[in-house]
This record gives sequence, structure tokens and C-alpha cells, in this order.
Amino acid sequence: MTEMLMTEAANPTEGDASQAPGNNPATADALYGEGQQVTEGQDQQAQDGAEAGKTDGDQGGEEGKTEGAPEKYEFKAPEGQEFDAGVLDAFTEVAKELNLSQDAAQKVLDKVAPVIQARQAEQVDAIRNEWVEQSKADKEFGGEKLSENLSVAKKALDNFGSPELRALLNESGLGNHPEVIRFMFKAGKAISEDTFVGNSPNPGSRSGPQDFNSKAAALYSNQQ
Repeated sequence: MTEMLMTEAANPTEGDASQAPGNNPATADALYGEGQQVTEGQDQQAQDGAEAGKTDGDQGGEEGKTEGAPEKYEFKAPEGQEFDAGVLDAFTEVAKELNLSQDAAQKVLDKVAPVIQARQAEQVDAIRNEWVEQSKADKEFGGEKLSENLSVAKKALDNFGSPELRALLNESGLGNHPEVIRFMFKAGKAISEDTFVGNSPNPGSRSGPQDFNSKAAALYSNQQ
């Protein structure tokens, strides 16, 4: 009797084995299966969250990505104006280096171009004014005899100058350059019947404005 119990204890039946804690699949599932399932569920949630975060990050990166420089810029000048080709080439090169988009580069150009044009105009005016002062003070044809000597220079222009030359000298301001006036003054003296200039008895009696610009305008006018 004792041996049988020991045998049965050593070799339990299937019914008994199903109730043994160490060999009970249900008990093992209770200990590890549900816990494993929870762990897998947590891992899946973490993975899903990571993928969602990656997707959001990619979208945020695309939204925050700035537009770069185009292959070729197409700049538009203000109506009635044109951009200087050299300045535009230099600006395009800088815009490419800075990777500016078309819109960004156009905005910068719209701000900078008027300043550059105004500065260029100031420089041109300064040069023209300097020519005027040099001509007024010239030792050969300027000074007190300027008015009479400009009349002599006008003879050369009337005889040999075309309307196109007259317009060029007037519009460009080159007509006020002392060397241009000197050339025409000498040519006028050469074709004049009386080469002695500036000895009129009463120079101040001549009518008309006496400032240099008015005298120069008279020089390049179409009046003979």
C-alpha cells in the first residue's frame, strides 16, 4: 500500500498531472502568457508611437524646409526702368551663393536697386557739376570772357555739328566738359573772320541769362 502510494506519487496520473502546478499550462499562461502579451502590446504601442513621431517629424521637416535658389532667376524691373546688366549678374551670383529663392531674391533686389540707381545718379550729377566749374574757371576760354568765347565755340558746332551730336552733348552733359568746349572754341576761332575774341566794347549789354547752364544751353540750341 505504501509502495503504491509512493509509485503514484512518483508517477502521477494524467488527471493528477493536469493539476500539478509546475506542469499546468493554464498556470504557466497565467504566470507568463498574459505578462508576455502585455509586454508585446506595450512594445507594439511604443513602436506605433515611434513611427507616428517619425511621420510627424518628417512632415514638420517638409513644412519647415526653405525653398532654395532656382536654376535661373527671372528678375522683374519696375515699370519704365531697366536693371544694369553688370549689377544684375553680380547680384545673381550672390543670390545663388546664399541659396535665395526667387521671391526672396526679388525682394532684396527691389530694396537695393533704387538705392543703387539713386547713388549712380548722384555720382553722374557730381561729375557734370565738376565739369561746369572747370569750364567756368578755364584759363583759355573761361572767366570774364566765357560768354563771348562760348559764342565762338557755337560757330564751330553750327557749321560742323549735326543735330544728333548736339543732342548727345546736351543730354549726356559732355557739352560742359572743358575739353569739348576748348575744341569747339578753337575751331570757331579758326573759321571766324575776326579771330580776336572778347573785346566787345560793352559785353554786359548783351541780353539773355548769364549763368553757365544758360550759356551752355544756348551753345547747343538750334538757333543760328
